[in-house]
This record gives sequence, C-alpha cells and structure tokens, in this order.
Amino acid sequence: MESQPNHNKKSSFANSSLNNSEEQTFFIPPSVQKNQPLYLQEVDTNNPWLLVTAIAVMIMGLQFHWAWIGLSGTFVTLLLSLKIVLPSLQGWVWRFLSPEERNLLIGSIGLTLAIAVLLKYIGFYHEIGEWLNQFKYDEFGSWAEWVGAVGQISIAVLAVYVAWQQYVISRDLTIQQNRITQQQTIDTYFQGISDLALSEEGLLEDWPQERAIAEGRTAAIFSSVDAGGKAKILRFLSQSRLITPLMRDNHLGRAILDGSGGYLEDRPTGVRVITLGVILAGADLEGQDLRWTDLSEANMVRANLQNTDLVKANLSRTVLYEANLTGADLRGTRLFYGKVETASPRSRNHIPDYETGAYTGVVIENANFTSVQRLSEEQRYYCCAWSGEKSRKTIPRGCEGIPNQLGR
Repeated sequence: MESQPNHNKKSSFANSSLNNSEEQTFFIPPSVQKNQPLYLQEVDTNNPWLLVTAIAVMIMGLQFHWAWIGLSGTFVTLLLSLKIVLPSLQGWVWRFLSPEERNLLIGSIGLTLAIAVLLKYIGFYHEIGEWLNQFKYDEFGSWAEWVGAVGQISIAVLAVYVAWQQYVISRDLTIQQNRITQQQTIDTYFQGISDLALSEEGLLEDWPQERAIAEGRTAAIFSSVDAGGKAKILRFLSQSRLITPLMRDNHLGRAILDGSGGYLEDRPTGVRVITLGVILAGADLEGQDLRWTDLSEANMVRANLQNTDLVKANLSRTVLYEANLTGADLRGTRLFYGKVETASPRSRNHIPDYETGAYTGVVIENANFTSVQRLSEEQRYYCCAWSGEKSRKTIPRGCEGIPNQLGR
C-alpha cells in the first residue's frame, strides 16, 4: 500500500525531468535520430542544379586536363541523365509500341549489334579502312581513320533500316495486290456462275450438268480464297438463292416463280442450283459477316465460326460437329423447324419433318458455345438438349433442368 505513492512520485519526477529536457533540446533531423550521419542523407537526384554541377565538373576536367575530375564528372552526369531520360523513354515505349513491336525493336537492335560485332571480328571494318586509306583523296583516308568502327556501325544500322523499310513497303504492296487479285477472281466467279445458270432473259435455267459445273467452280474457288473471300461468296450465293432448295417443275426441272418476282422455296424436295456439301468442312470463317445466309444442310464439321455474325442465318440440318462458335451472334438464327419440344437433329436414316421439326435441326454435338451472344431461350433449350455433355458446360446461362437427349 505504501509502495504505490512512491512509484507515483518517481513517475512524476521522471516525467518532469523529461519535459525539462525536451524544452532545452533543438529540432533533430530524422537521419540524426536514426543515428546516421548527415553526409549519408539521401541526395535529391531530381534537382537540376545537381546535373548542372556535374556537367560543370566534367567540362572543368576536360579544360584543365584533370583526368580523374573529368572522369568522375562524366560518370555522375551519365547516371543523372539516365535517371531523368529513362523513365520518359520507357513511358513513351509502353504507350506507343505494342508488345510485339517492343520485342521487334529489341530483336532488331540485338541483330544489328550482333552483325556489327561479327563484322568487326572477321576483319570487315579493317578491310574497309584499308580500302579507304588507299583512296586517292586524303580527306577520305583521314575520315576513315577518324570514324573507324563507329562510322561503319552507323552505316550498317542505316543499311538495316533501309532494308527493313523496303521489306515493309514490299509486304504492304504484296498484301494489297493479293486483295485486288482475289477480288478480281471472285468477280470473275460471280460472272461465270451467272452466265452458267441464267438464260438470256435473266431467268434461272440450270440443267444437271450446269449444276455440277457450278458446284465444281465453287469448290475450287473456296480452296483459293481467305475467310473474307469465303464470306463474300456465301453472301452472294445466298442472296441470289443459288444454295436454297427451290420448287421445280416435274417435267422440265425448272424453278417455279412465286408470282412476286422470286422463286418458290421447297425445303422437303426442292433442288438447289449449288449444293455446298462438304465444301465448308473445317472452314475458317472467324469474325466474318454471314447474316441472312442460307447454310442449311451444309457439312461444316470442325468449322471455325468464332465471333462470326450469324444473325438470321439458316443452320437447319447443318452439321456443326465440334465447331467453334465462341462469341458468335445467334440472334434469330434458325437452328430447327417446328417446335423446340419436338425438334431433333439431322439424321441419315430418317426423312425430315418440317411440320414437327423432327430431324430438321442442326447437328451441334461437342460444339463450343462459350460467350455466344443473344441466345434465345428456345435456342438455349435446343442446344442443351442436343449438344452433348461436353458442350452443355459451355452454353451461357447453363442447362439446369434441361435433359440431355443425346445421353452422352
């Protein structure tokens, strides 16, 4: 009981002594408080006067031939300049150059330096110097001695730059020429198919041999054009109804007009001018515009339809086994006829029923539906029911509550 007052007295005495000592002390810098000498404090390298001082020291060393002072000033100037320049240069590179361009820049610099050093080791610059020294005019010989390897490296860098620019220009011209040539080929194909299938009056008049030739031309041109060319051809064939099954006269086999300037469509028994068949099997149509195209009954096994616009396209009885539909736009795309409850995929052994939808649907087993856009509820139900267990995992909004009709 008596020790507590004594403790309080000692604490108050210590506090009063501490307060007195604080009133008598001056401000102590943080570096001193951490027991570090003042000359080890961090130097502000961003101070421009520090760089100016280093430059002055460097010039003074050069002026009075003080090697150590000039060399020290040179190193300090170099380090300070790099610290100022490198962040801005790095920001410019990251802002204006893509990762591929940055890698190309680094690779070009390394290639240039490697070639320059290799030429140095094999004596190329020495031979050039000897040749320049033997030149008739003295100024060329002195220039070669003064410039030496640095000048030759500069010439090599300039030559590489000129060669690279020539390659870029040649590549662009080649790409442009290929586009022009491809477009001319496609235009010739359009004209040839029109002359083959149309009469002098502009009416459709195709005979079996003409249809076979048209299919052969189509298969040949599809193998020689890129994805954009394939999409152009499909849009032309679809809009001109050359790949749509048309109602035919039973005697002459000619297409029947519908009375409003077009031809009657006959899905069950109609005959197409051009049957796509397996022409599009494994085709790469990534990112193309296939809106309102008729791709029904086409064999597109393992086709790449990633990010393709398939709005209002007809995919009934199309084979899309293991096709990639990632990111494709399926708004209004026809996947089947009839009702979704009775629709089923195409079958080799059954005749399609366009009333109930049985065997009129697209074959989508093991297809990839990741991030498919604007998929309706009916489309989602059909895809979940007939795509298989592997594809069900990729369909947006899931397949909970929808039975797997394939059973695998």
